[in-house]
Amino acid sequence: MLPQIKLIASSTILITALWSCGQKEQQKPTAPQEVPVTLMEVTNETTTYFDQYPGTVVPLNEIELRPQVSGFITGIHFKDGAKVKKGQLLYSIDAQLYSANYDQAVAALQVQEANMLKAQKDADRYQALAKNDAVATQLVDNAEAALQVAKKQVEAAKANIKAVQTNVRYTKVYAPFSGTIGISQVKPGSPVSAGQTLLNTVSTDQQLAVDFNVDQKEIYRFTNLIKENKKSDSTFTLAFGQEIYPYPGKIDLLDRAVDPQTGTIRARLTFPNPDNALRAGMTGNVRVRSVSGASAVSIPFKAVTEQLGEYFVYVLGDSSKVTQRRIEPGRTVGSKIIVEKGLNAGEKIAVEGIQNLREGVKVTTASPQAAPGAGNK
Repeated sequence: MLPQIKLIASSTILITALWSCGQKEQQKPTAPQEVPVTLMEVTNETTTYFDQYPGTVVPLNEIELRPQVSGFITGIHFKDGAKVKKGQLLYSIDAQLYSANYDQAVAALQVQEANMLKAQKDADRYQALAKNDAVATQLVDNAEAALQVAKKQVEAAKANIKAVQTNVRYTKVYAPFSGTIGISQVKPGSPVSAGQTLLNTVSTDQQLAVDFNVDQKEIYRFTNLIKENKKSDSTFTLAFGQEIYPYPGKIDLLDRAVDPQTGTIRARLTFPNPDNALRAGMTGNVRVRSVSGASAVSIPFKAVTEQLGEYFVYVLGDSSKVTQRRIEPGRTVGSKIIVEKGLNAGEKIAVEGIQNLREGVKVTTASPQAAPGAGNK
């Protein structure tokens, strides 16, 4: 029995020694693993960016056509949506009543002219008799007064003719300027009322304006742009979604006053419209090109992390370790962001793999190695 007890004790000691060695191996600290990242060297550069403002396309000139006399539409002399020229006949209104009134006014004038001629002869006759004291002074005065009344009646008749003649002319509606006319709101035979019924709308189309609002703090900037009086160039462009209108615009004016409720002022650009691609009422984004006055640090936006409203980047330090540094971001330009404070040219920052980083982590730019046995599944 004794030899067996000694064998068991020896085995137990051996197992204990092996277990202790294993524990020591497990307790050895492992070396920190390097995190693969992509680094970028920070540089200064002059940045071009676009300020964007919601804008609405408006015509430089637009007018609603309304009749100046009442009646029935007897003719429409254009096609809906067509281009019209200044002075072109657009609508005809039944002129029979107004023509009859004109004829009546002409006849009334002739009557008054005849009365004036008679009154003139009577006055001349009484004046001749008065020279010979052959007639009472009262009769002479009455003849002179009758002549003056007859002259005034002739003047009134002439004025009535002008008024009636104007009504006859108003039975024809002409284009006030060259442009594009819309869809007619009336049909032949439709009754219309003077000054009330909307016939159509005409607007200019060779050049269109875009109105947009800017903050009152930018008045000085836009005033200088107006003073420069540049021709159309790439400073002002117009975007509809992802599409950029091919013709640049020119700034024309700022409105008279700032809106006290919004603190903004309206600005107006003009754009050529040779292809008739712009239509009144369209909405888009006015793009105003700006260039940073001095070189600035610009980094990819994806390199920035946000924590509780503050912004940070990981900067490469000594021993290939990264340090989290707070920055003050400025304007976003495409996929980049201008850094106002916190970074200097020549420093290197992590731009990819930052989700795996923390303060003091050692990084590598080498591609991560495949795990053992990968691809053998």
